[in-house]
Amino acid sequence: MTDIIPLLYQSGYITIKDYDESIDLYTLDIPNKEVRLGLMKSLLPNYVASKTRETTTMVAYLSRDIRNDDMDSALRRLQTFLSTIPYCDNTRYEGHYQQMFYIIFSLLGSFVDVEVRTPRGRVDVVLRTKTTLYVMELKLDKTAGEAMEQINLKNYPERFALCGLPVVKVAINFDSERCTIGDWIIEK
Repeated sequence: MTDIIPLLYQSGYITIKDYDESIDLYTLDIPNKEVRLGLMKSLLPNYVASKTRETTTMVAYLSRDIRNDDMDSALRRLQTFLSTIPYCDNTRYEGHYQQMFYIIFSLLGSFVDVEVRTPRGRVDVVLRTKTTLYVMELKLDKTAGEAMEQINLKNYPERFALCGLPVVKVAINFDSERCTIGDWIIEK
């Protein structure tokens, strides 16, 4: 058996609590305490050995966060996800994280562009959803405040004034010691 979920559902050990049609994601629940204890102590440890379902769920939630313009939740998920990536020698430059954002957002089906020219400089990342345009400035081992200062000083949102969408400024600092997002600021 490669997937125990259908068996658990058919036998009544789990029930469907919610369904998000937009990302085809079911939220399952355990009906009561007795069933929960039985599943956790005896049945599940013998069947569950892979984190694939957790990863798939994280990707679905990240996609939903972005689609719902909940950038704060998306960045929290990315912070957790990025901290799981194994150590690599070439992560001590800003472009590494810029490339990771480009890859992640592209794989989620979002419109994303990097190094977008403006009259006063280049925006590190531009992410467009159906309802919002995000202008992102990335820093490495500095502060999100410094990144926001650059967005404001160079007035990056001005370049996108005619795009027809609200522009949200996102300043992100990456921590090279932790190899993940350190802090961020979001301003509408």
